Amino acid sequence: MHKHKRRVSARHRRGAMLVFIAVCLPLLIIMAAFAVNVAWMQLTRTELRTATDAAARAGAKELSLKQDKNAAQAKAEEAAARNLVAGKPLELADADVHFGKSVQVGSGRFNFTDGAAAPNAVRITANRTNGSKSGPVDLPFSGVLGVGTFEPREVATSTQLDRDICLVVDRSGSMMWTLTGGSNYPKGTKACDKPHPTQSRWGALATSVDAFLTELDKTVQDEHVALCSYSSDKNECGNTYKISKIDSDLVSDVNVIRNEMAKISSKPVKGSTAISAGIDEGIKVLTGKKTRPFAVKTMIVMTDGIHNLGKEPIISAQNAAKQDITIHTITFSDDADIARMKAVAAAANGKHFHATSQAELTNIFREIAATLPVLTTE
Repeated sequence: MHKHKRRVSARHRRGAMLVFIAVCLPLLIIMAAFAVNVAWMQLTRTELRTATDAAARAGAKELSLKQDKNAAQAKAEEAAARNLVAGKPLELADADVHFGKSVQVGSGRFNFTDGAAAPNAVRITANRTNGSKSGPVDLPFSGVLGVGTFEPREVATSTQLDRDICLVVDRSGSMMWTLTGGSNYPKGTKACDKPHPTQSRWGALATSVDAFLTELDKTVQDEHVALCSYSSDKNECGNTYKISKIDSDLVSDVNVIRNEMAKISSKPVKGSTAISAGIDEGIKVLTGKKTRPFAVKTMIVMTDGIHNLGKEPIISAQNAAKQDITIHTITFSDDADIARMKAVAAAANGKHFHATSQAELTNIFREIAATLPVLTTE
């Protein structure tokens, strides 16, 4: 009797479990399918983000190199197509590629303005949606919850802040003097000798310019550099000096600038301090035929003394600002007119720096070379 009851009870339990499994199995299958779909969606979003970033970077780099929006658009679309998203190459329509201006606001953040006249950024809007060139993404289990596809969208912006830079350096007679101030020549040198390579102000400048160019070589963006110098019209020590001179127009090979600095270093520097004439030469360079239409224009003006020839430098700085040229100024030695050079920088939306030693001067040039942002993606 008891054995019979136990057998019936066992059969009832087995029957109940079969009913439970029959009820739960579809739910388990649905949950598993849902999990697979979610994982597929996450993978696809990651692939789409990677492809979008690659397209934006490629477009921004091409815009920098070619200064041509059509070439940049083609390069962005080509880069997108090299990346698979859900097993298919990402296809961009022309309307998915936007050119505009990115401006840094705050620490590390950029604002993008579509359609700016002088673009420095490429924004990619990549879609796998109905109506896009690649279409929506099919889900592995399309019948789950009645959904067969999903439509991810990613946006990426790359900014290439290339710079056309003009170095405007002081080659007046005081640049032959010692670093600390006063009209003393370094020990062992005379008025008609070439500047002392380590103990003269010119020697300190030459070393700092070399460090500046080395720092530029480390940056991602493409800089073109020019060199102008100024003093005054003068005949002395068997040499003829001009008030200002474009020693080198914009070049991508910074060794050209090194060679021009070496030429100036090979003979004495002489004359007065016509800072405005130097700035005017810099404006000619940064508005000339070799400037790139989408590059940021920067002038770096260095002096060790007081402006004493020609028009007021602030007037020249204001003219530079009208041409979208930023001027950073550097004063060196206790003899420099710091207040005036601060005003010059302020007039052209730049910064002023002061150095009292060669080490400080070198660090300032390095800082300016590394200051501006290079390539950013948002």
